[in-house]
Amino acid sequence: MPTAIAHLLTALNIHPVLVDIGASGQAPAIWKPIARHSIYVGFDPDLREIRELPPGTFYKGFVLNRAVTSDPEHSHATFYLTRSPFCSSTLCPDQRALSNYLFADLFTVERKVTVPATRWDDIVSRLALPEIDWLKVDSQGTDLRLFNALQSELRSRVLALDVEPGLIDAYLGEDLFVEAHRELTRNGFWLSNLKVEGAIRMSQATLAMLAADKRNLTRAQIEKSIKPSPGWVEARYLRTIEWARAHNYSKEAYVLLWVFAMLDNQFGFALDLAAEWERMFGANEWAPTLKTEPIAHIKRSRRYVSARVRSLVPLRLKRWLAPFISPD
Repeated sequence: MPTAIAHLLTALNIHPVLVDIGASGQAPAIWKPIARHSIYVGFDPDLREIRELPPGTFYKGFVLNRAVTSDPEHSHATFYLTRSPFCSSTLCPDQRALSNYLFADLFTVERKVTVPATRWDDIVSRLALPEIDWLKVDSQGTDLRLFNALQSELRSRVLALDVEPGLIDAYLGEDLFVEAHRELTRNGFWLSNLKVEGAIRMSQATLAMLAADKRNLTRAQIEKSIKPSPGWVEARYLRTIEWARAHNYSKEAYVLLWVFAMLDNQFGFALDLAAEWERMFGANEWAPTLKTEPIAHIKRSRRYVSARVRSLVPLRLKRWLAPFISPD
């Protein structure tokens, strides 16, 4: 797949713009196959986990120690630096709600600082970004409002969106998943991937009580043995074909949406895009690649191979082989 994608991006001179808000740690792994063709822009006011980009990782790469604000009237933002850098936010942690969970100490505010804040218009103008193709927002509670703060024309052209909204009230006034999902699906996105993450529903006070009673239960043992309760999600959205059609997406935008679908293993949607491409632009030189690549990946999948085996063997042999063939 990387070879076909690289060929398309090179031949059509496409440089995807990847924006990473909350860039602590590494850039998203899913971007690695297209990194050398892409323009990467990362933002995070908390530098404790920021790493410099290795030379040559991206076609162009920028990491800015600034917050992105949804409020165009302010050039600075209050930032709550928490014990864990991955929990720092422009929103204050909701300590009352968090007190029910074992990981509440990670949200302890160590200090409150004022940091430079950047507006979307300034970002786009300063870096001369033609558009934002894939936006990842991990802002700890403000993902939806940051996306909505984009100028409407720019927002309508975002092809893929990664957000990490909460299922519980970890921050005061945060954007929760139920609100984000409702609004995004009403505005031209469909949910491509969802990973539910969580924490142990148990208070620090109970942990202290167990330690005082000398029950021989350590925090590490508890974290390994108790099922986490859902706390937040990592959600990925892709643009619908209907939205692309209604907003007159270019050939390059359709190719990029196809590339993003392939990276997310959405081969059925990639085939839908291949069919739409032929309807919109004809069976030109790129049409075969758009069709054959997802088909090849489908045929290489375990599900396809297992289904083929089951369809080809006689019924008696099929029953004998059943315990050895993975249902996946």
